[in-house]
Amino acid sequence: MEETALFERFDWTVDAADSGERIDKFITGQNEEWTRTQVQIWVKEGRVTVNGIGVKNNYKVAVDDEITLRVPPPKEVDIRPEAIPLDVYYEDSDLIVVNKPRGLVVHPAPGHYSGTLVNGLLEHCKDLSGINGVLRPGIVHRIDKDTSGLLMVAKNDKAHLGLAEQLKNHTVNRKYVAIVHGVIPHEMGTIDAPIGRDPKNRQQMAVVFENSKQAVTHFVVLERFKDFTMVELKLETGRTHQIRVHMKYIGYPLAGDPKYGMKNTLDLDGQALHAKTLGFVHPRTGEYMEFEAPLPPELVDVIAFLRQQ
Repeated sequence: MEETALFERFDWTVDAADSGERIDKFITGQNEEWTRTQVQIWVKEGRVTVNGIGVKNNYKVAVDDEITLRVPPPKEVDIRPEAIPLDVYYEDSDLIVVNKPRGLVVHPAPGHYSGTLVNGLLEHCKDLSGINGVLRPGIVHRIDKDTSGLLMVAKNDKAHLGLAEQLKNHTVNRKYVAIVHGVIPHEMGTIDAPIGRDPKNRQQMAVVFENSKQAVTHFVVLERFKDFTMVELKLETGRTHQIRVHMKYIGYPLAGDPKYGMKNTLDLDGQALHAKTLGFVHPRTGEYMEFEAPLPPELVDVIAFLRQQ
C-alpha cells in the first residue's frame, strides 16, 4: 500500500470490553460516519493492520491488540447543487445562518450524496469554504438529522477558521429547547461529565471516564408537564450527541429519541430537540451577532398536547 502524508492515521488499543469482536465491526464503531461496508473495503485494501500485520475482515480482536487504520484522502465526488428550500436567517459574503428543519441531513456521506443541506447550500450561494473537504464544504458545526434549528456555515476559509476557533474556545452561544421524560424537580443544573464511545455499544456515545473528552451542559427548566419537562440547554462544549447523552445520564432522556430514549414516548419522528439560539462574533467585522429560531410546528403541537394532560 502506498504511503503518503495525505493519509489520516487512526490507532486504537483493544480493551477487554471489545475482545472477540470482528475487526470490521470494531473499527466501524469508532466513528459514526464510517459504514461497515467502507471499513471492509479498507481492510481488503490492506489499510488496516493489527500489531503491524494485515488481517481479514473476520479477524477477531484480542486484548491489547494494536490496531492501525490509514484512511485515504477522499476521492473527488460530484456533490451537485439541488433546489432544496432554505430558511435563511442571515447571509453575507463570509457566512450564512440557516434554520435547519427536522429530518434534513447536514452533509453528504459515502453512498449518500444528495438531498442534504449542503446540496441546498451549493444551489443557493455557490461559494462555500473548502476546509472540511468535498463532502462537507462550509460546515463548521453540525446538528443531528432529526434536530431542528440554527446552523452557521462559512463561505470562505478565513471565516471558517474564525468560527471554528470560537467553537474551540467555547465562546459561541448555543441554546437548545428539549422535551425530556420525567419531571425535573430543581429549576436548573449543570452536567459536567466526559463523553466518549460507549464500550457496550460502539454505535453510541456515553458518559465514560476513559478515552473520553470533557463535556459540559447547563440546563434551566422552562415548563413541567404530567410526565415530561421542557428545558432550555446551553452547550459549553460540543461533543457528539452531547445533550442526548447527558440527559439520559441524569435520568431524563429526550422524548422521541430513537438512540438514547425510552420505548414508550411521545409520537415524534426523532428526538424533541431544537437549536433555538446561536450567537457568535462575526469573523471579519468583529460584531457580535445572535439569532433565535422559534420552535418548529411539530414541537409546538406536542407542547399543546402535554398541556392538556
